Amino acid sequence: MSIFKLDPAFKDYIWGGTRLRDEYGKKCDYDKVAESWELSCHKDGPSVVADGEYKGLTLNEYIEKAGKGVLGKNCERFENFPILIKLIDAKDNLSVQVHPDNEYAMRVEGEYGKTEMWYVVDCDEGATLLYGFKHEITKEEFARRIADNTLLEVTNAVPVKKGDVFFIKSGTLHAIGKGILIAEIQQNSNTTYRIYD
Repeated sequence: MSIFKLDPAFKDYIWGGTRLRDEYGKKCDYDKVAESWELSCHKDGPSVVADGEYKGLTLNEYIEKAGKGVLGKNCERFENFPILIKLIDAKDNLSVQVHPDNEYAMRVEGEYGKTEMWYVVDCDEGATLLYGFKHEITKEEFARRIADNTLLEVTNAVPVKKGDVFFIKSGTLHAIGKGILIAEIQQNSNTTYRIYD
């Protein structure tokens, strides 16, 4: 089995910053480098083999050519590569969002659901993220608060510091706050339902 480097796929979402390029040496021409998909077989941003005999192939193409055995025994049971690892530089607040579970996502979206884990690589003093609700609310209250722009009054704002880790199970309302740089390990999915900005 070969060891090789991967070139990430980049995303220039409007809320992104420049730290991934300026401080972490990511080679990208975008003005904003919101995300760097470091290990990805997703169609929306596959990693590319950077060196060696397979240079220039996407990670998917490499796996097809070399066979699933290169991923080890546990990955053989998955139809698609199971994880996606990315770096996220949130210069501004992200939308309040939720991701579906596997059953719903496979039925409706044709891909895995999205449970994810965040590791806070760095953050500004006083940075917070949104993680769930302060208390249980009804569907009716949820809809009303979105309509009257008061949803954030019942969401859980969590102060963060470098080194914090958060497990975001599918179905959990969440948002990365401004001034946070995270490493995200997630299911191989890009299905996101934006709830509130």
